[in-house]
Amino acid sequence: MTADLSDLTGDYVLDPAHTRIGFVARHAMVTKVRGAFTEFEGAAHLDGSDPTRSSARVTIQAGSIDTGVAQRDQHLRTNDFLDVPDFPTITFAVTAVEPRGDGEYRVTGDLTIKGTTRPVSIDFEYTGNAVDPMGNLRVGLEGSVTINRKDFGVTWNAALEGGGVLVGEKVVLEFDISAVRQNE
Repeated sequence: MTADLSDLTGDYVLDPAHTRIGFVARHAMVTKVRGAFTEFEGAAHLDGSDPTRSSARVTIQAGSIDTGVAQRDQHLRTNDFLDVPDFPTITFAVTAVEPRGDGEYRVTGDLTIKGTTRPVSIDFEYTGNAVDPMGNLRVGLEGSVTINRKDFGVTWNAALEGGGVLVGEKVVLEFDISAVRQNE
């Protein structure tokens, strides 16, 4: 692992086999449903000397949503939620990176879900770097952010008999990133 962040400067791509883009949402006011997107791609330019000059873009295939329950996943793909036929991708394009302290960064960008774009700031922790057995330099980042799904036009819900609703408005987006530097 390199101690000098300037050694990390370069262009990277997400390694889908070692990256997780997930979410957590409240169900029936009492439990949490966890899921992830299994198809995505992303590229970034990291500037280790001046992180504010870093950039990234991620594209997620909305239809790859996986909660482990096929019937629920099919419902999430309909117009009630992600409307995959009309909006097949979810995107995040970084607009700013702000160092926040020892290995912590606030990454702000434009998140687009179901055709609605809003700025979102995600707090990331740099978890390290390593050269893998194939000689590739990898960096790791972990982060999460809570969004209100209604802000993105995902408004479907059902009232519960005893009060409350079936699906919570708040959704936690979770990112466990492994990015591989591309050969220059």
